[in-house]
Amino acid sequence: MPTVWRATDLVPSERAESFVNFVGESVVSYGNPAGMVLGDRDQVRIADTGPLRILRISWTEGRAARGTTQLRRSDPELCKLDVPLSGRFAVEQADRQAALDVNTFTFVDTGRPHRIAAQRLDLAIVMFPRALLPLRDKDVNALAGATFDSTLPGAALITSVVREVARNLDTYNGQRAARIGASVLDLIAATLATRLDRADAVTPESRRRALVLHIRAYIEDNLGNPNLAPPLIAARHHISPRHLHKLFQDEATTVAGLIRARRLARCRKDLLDPAHATKPVSAIAARWGLRDAGYFNRIFQAQYGVPPGEYRRTAALDKHSIHRWLDSPARQPSARQRT
Repeated sequence: MPTVWRATDLVPSERAESFVNFVGESVVSYGNPAGMVLGDRDQVRIADTGPLRILRISWTEGRAARGTTQLRRSDPELCKLDVPLSGRFAVEQADRQAALDVNTFTFVDTGRPHRIAAQRLDLAIVMFPRALLPLRDKDVNALAGATFDSTLPGAALITSVVREVARNLDTYNGQRAARIGASVLDLIAATLATRLDRADAVTPESRRRALVLHIRAYIEDNLGNPNLAPPLIAARHHISPRHLHKLFQDEATTVAGLIRARRLARCRKDLLDPAHATKPVSAIAARWGLRDAGYFNRIFQAQYGVPPGEYRRTAALDKHSIHRWLDSPARQPSARQRT
């Protein structure tokens, strides 16, 4: 479970010092905080996912610096990616200034001086040991303070994956968290190495895991395409269908099986959504690339035990029954209970 710091647990006069101390003890220390404002909704959530430490920070406003004083006290030899979810965030390191938005992130070496500034910020941070990067010290120095945007290979996927993990920290634990963390680190390493034209520095296994993450994201983004299938996916990623199937040998599913499972999950979600209550089942299936109604009915029943239409009706009846029970006289408090 995540470790959480909440502004509401403290009186306003104590929040700034507590916030700086909590971040310093959990990650790295900063000094010279200025203009520090922490509202009632501000908080910090921290969770370890395999080799990564993921933070989600809500911060109303302020500036801070990690300078020579903090570096002399401690250098945990960590690097981080700062990925804004909303608001404004600026980072300065190695004579590079990054004014970040939701489509960008920056790489920071915490062993070097840097400054940060925030305004109405919701920020995801990915931290990892510098030693886990398959890069030379001069490569890390060359990346310090660099900004990555969606036009760079792998950058858009990093932003998307980090957002997803940061927004659902409570759901990542145990072996699942370790697998996710390892895959995200592989993706980060491959993206950083590509930025330096040093893709050869990444191990074949790391490249494999990063490519699988790319392919999974591509599948998720294209479930509505009825032509989504292994040949198309292989062509889009410049590999052979045979190589594609080989990549998924260790993934506990086939490519076709993953496509089918994700389409069914999206259909199930729509069937339960009141916003789609009047939409025909066949239209929902077609929305997610399943245009053959008979085939959709068969695979949905095989997965969930009942045909999709019956699944929707049963779910609606169950929901209605729950609300009716909650509103029943027997559930209402008596006068004695109300007093």
